[in-house]
Amino acid sequence: MSSLIPSKDQWPQLLLRIGIAVVFAYAAIDGFIHPAEWVGFLPPMILDHFDGETVLHVFAVIELALVAWLLSNVYIRWAALFAAAMLTGIVVSNFSILQISFRDIAIIFAALALAAMPEPADAK
Repeated sequence: MSSLIPSKDQWPQLLLRIGIAVVFAYAAIDGFIHPAEWVGFLPPMILDHFDGETVLHVFAVIELALVAWLLSNVYIRWAALFAAAMLTGIVVSNFSILQISFRDIAIIFAALALAAMPEPADAK
């Protein structure tokens, strides 16, 4: 029987999914509201070839899709690995500002922990 209230053993996975999703949702939404604040984090090689705001908006849509995926509880291992890969790319491409992006390293490991967790029996 499926319940809206998770069982005790499902809480860690649920909390990780929500926590990681909130990070990506905030970045995506704020990227739409205040794009000038975020464009500076895009790698120069991207900005040399594409409009920064357009790239930021495309990335924000991808982030929102990832939020929905994480919250859907479907193929969570793959969603978590995708989140870890995205965050790794962000940290690597912004290594010169590690004093700002170092917190992403903790989120990378949270996503990897989520990927390592056994999936609930009722998830796909």
